[in-house]
Amino acid sequence: MDIKRVAINAVTETIVMTVVHMDYKGQVAKRINEKMPLAQVKGFRKGAVPKDLVEKQYGKAIKIEEVKKVIDLALERYIQSERLNLLGTPLAKEEENRDWSAEELTFEFEIGLVPNFELDLEAKNDIVKYIVTADDKLIDGQVARIQKQFGKAISQEVVAEGCDLTGIFSSEANGINNPTTIALDTFKDKATQDLFIGKKVGDVVTVNTKGLFEDDHQLMDYLKVGHDNVHDLAVDVDFTIEAINASEPAELNQELFDKLFGEGNVATLEELKAKIKEDAEAQFAQQADQKLLADVQNFLIDNTKFDLPAEFLKKWLQTVGEKKLSPAEAEVEYARSEKGLRFQLIEGKAMAQSNIQITFEDLKTFTTNAIKQQMAQFGQTNPSDEEVQGIVARVLSNQEEVKRLSDQVVAAKLLELFKEKANPTTKEVTYEEFIAASYGE
Repeated sequence: MDIKRVAINAVTETIVMTVVHMDYKGQVAKRINEKMPLAQVKGFRKGAVPKDLVEKQYGKAIKIEEVKKVIDLALERYIQSERLNLLGTPLAKEEENRDWSAEELTFEFEIGLVPNFELDLEAKNDIVKYIVTADDKLIDGQVARIQKQFGKAISQEVVAEGCDLTGIFSSEANGINNPTTIALDTFKDKATQDLFIGKKVGDVVTVNTKGLFEDDHQLMDYLKVGHDNVHDLAVDVDFTIEAINASEPAELNQELFDKLFGEGNVATLEELKAKIKEDAEAQFAQQADQKLLADVQNFLIDNTKFDLPAEFLKKWLQTVGEKKLSPAEAEVEYARSEKGLRFQLIEGKAMAQSNIQITFEDLKTFTTNAIKQQMAQFGQTNPSDEEVQGIVARVLSNQEEVKRLSDQVVAAKLLELFKEKANPTTKEVTYEEFIAASYGE
């Protein structure tokens, strides 16, 4: 067999494979001999059919099967021996009128190659690493929410300032139908809040989603709008009032502190505020890390130039998956996934350059810490090692969970690498300033 590669461009090639009679004749002859005792041809007893008739009836189909086996195995071995780093899988060039009687057959496979490129993690950039602090306004607001949450709900006949509303956001045209409870002052504008003042149970108030909340992402919580739509959504929705409640604030006493943080851990208002600040800033640090990772990703994608085998990948996308895509659908899918593919290649390059590897111990440690955090959220602040490791073992026996957690471990290691190499500018901000920087508001 003769195999050669022909370059189409820097990232797309054709593998040309020429199969000769010697590559398949032995196996074809073996299959013919195996077929003879079983062959049935009119006019002959089973097993007594002449060999030339067996070859005539079954020979072409057997030859096609055996040639394809030879081709598939040779192609796999060739890719491995040449250490070809492919995107997608080889695409066979279809030849409708192939002459299978020829002793020499030629097959072509188009392949897309992972591009070679340079990655400079230390390139000059304007990336900011935010240190998000919990200011007095946020802390006092959280204290007030705690008092309201654990306070006594008092049913009201009409809506007044400070009330909580239970009801349903709905818009048939936009597929919105979500029951929720919302504090009146959650609405961003006073004008919107005033629409509800004086309303009763059963009344319907229509509001527009544009600018309805301080953070558009709150649409995900209260209206169950998908993340991809929250920033541009500007539609009218109805809120049907089902219940109106005022709240008598809970007293800030030891009973409440123990309920929130465990017995004896918090004893004064000052300690409560310190605990709120600590917990909030730990959460903000995670959000700031997520933004930093996203900003570095975008910077690297925009500033690391390389070509992808775009036309090959669009053709390949038409052949994979349960539902075959049309050329137009493949074009859309490629445009949707191109950025992710680019960062996947950059990510792999960064890990290789910095010799980052993910071990099972890394995965186990990450999973253990994640489970402990989850248990703490549900009040289990001091679980036994045996209990935790039992949960870890169950989680890591699920391949989907292993994949998800492995991706998180990779992201965590890359984040530390980017912090070191990208050398971002550090900036201390309040949470409101961080939200404005994150979402341009």
